[in-house]
Amino acid sequence: MARAANMKESYESMKLLLGKIKYDEFKWKLFGDLKVVALLLGMQLDYKKYCCLLCDWDSRDKKNHYVNKLWPKRISLTPGEKNVVNPPLVLAEKIFLPPLHIKLGLLKNYVKSMDKTCLGFEYLRNKFPNVSDAKIKEGVFIGLQIRELMQDKQCDEDLNETERNARLSFKRISKDILGNDKAANYRDVVQNLLTSYKAM
Repeated sequence: MARAANMKESYESMKLLLGKIKYDEFKWKLFGDLKVVALLLGMQLDYKKYCCLLCDWDSRDKKNHYVNKLWPKRISLTPGEKNVVNPPLVLAEKIFLPPLHIKLGLLKNYVKSMDKTCLGFEYLRNKFPNVSDAKIKEGVFIGLQIRELMQDKQCDEDLNETERNARLSFKRISKDILGNDKAANYRDVVQNLLTSYKAM
């Protein structure tokens, strides 16, 4: 671990660290942010077309986002195909997806879709005066700010109906799926989020 403190996040660093902890011998399940997950699976970093480790979701197919529910399952992680550049260091089924990063992505999409001239967006600017306008426009927040927004009742009053519905869907998915327990009607919760986000 002392060796890891001054290393850069790269494929070679991950390979070295996994060797030092004898990962091939123990095959633990892993949990990390999305950048680390991509490195472990040999995937290309930065903006890419096929960025999902589970399916062939096309990140550039904007018209089908929040519409298409069934993307083809990713069959393999073969270098040279669908944004994979190196052989995977771990099996994809040994990776846990990080709930915080899913929340950050959902909030980012929500804020980027907001009407920038509405009271709700102005409220965000005033609520986080130390966050730059550029970051707010791009929906770049941290976990503590998400928690603040989730508990803020004033925010709902300044949103239009479409934005309010999407915000409530986001809050519900955070509690019923990305929290400690998964709701029995999780499919309805996800569908509600997709419908409300598409409406924005």
